Amino acid sequence: MIGIVDYGRGNLRSVEKAFEKLGFSAKIMESPEKLTDTAGVILPGVGAFADAMDALAKGGWLDPLKQYVQSGKPFLGICLGMQLLFEIGEEHGEHAGLGFLKGRVVKFPPGLKIPHMGWNTLNVVRPNRICDNIPNHSYFYFVHSYFAQPADRDCIAGTSDYGLEFPALVGKDNVWGAQFHPEKSSPWGLVMLDNFGKWVKNQ
Repeated sequence: MIGIVDYGRGNLRSVEKAFEKLGFSAKIMESPEKLTDTAGVILPGVGAFADAMDALAKGGWLDPLKQYVQSGKPFLGICLGMQLLFEIGEEHGEHAGLGFLKGRVVKFPPGLKIPHMGWNTLNVVRPNRICDNIPNHSYFYFVHSYFAQPADRDCIAGTSDYGLEFPALVGKDNVWGAQFHPEKSSPWGLVMLDNFGKWVKNQ
């Protein structure tokens, strides 16, 4: 089963429905104790970095999520959920993230309309299982005002452009993150979620 972390920040039902449409068992998890029942985890998210980390902490998610990642099972962060994978977020001051990937999350520079909202292409910079059967430069749906600056550029699997080139897909070992919303990015977003589901099923 694929677990979708419910910490009050994210389009949970739309992610769940996308997996159901693809034929995968997915369930919204309201408590970290249920992580043990899952073979893969989705960390969604919308809103502010600090608020999301505070909600994860108050819900008791922090240590269980770290232990889950250490188990080696597939883990995918979506939008703000991707940003939380990094060490530091600079929204309204510096705030600690989950630290699964090294780097920080910074604001788009002045002069750009923010949030960056709408359809943009994904430039796949290294082959990966998440992008199987997805043509390069396919369109995905973005809504964000901040972007990741990984300390290790080897974790960047795909980029997009909005006044500058920014990481749109990151991944290292079992931890992956998409800055865009695959659940809102038909048809290629569904292919990406299908790839994740197959990874979970076949591990």
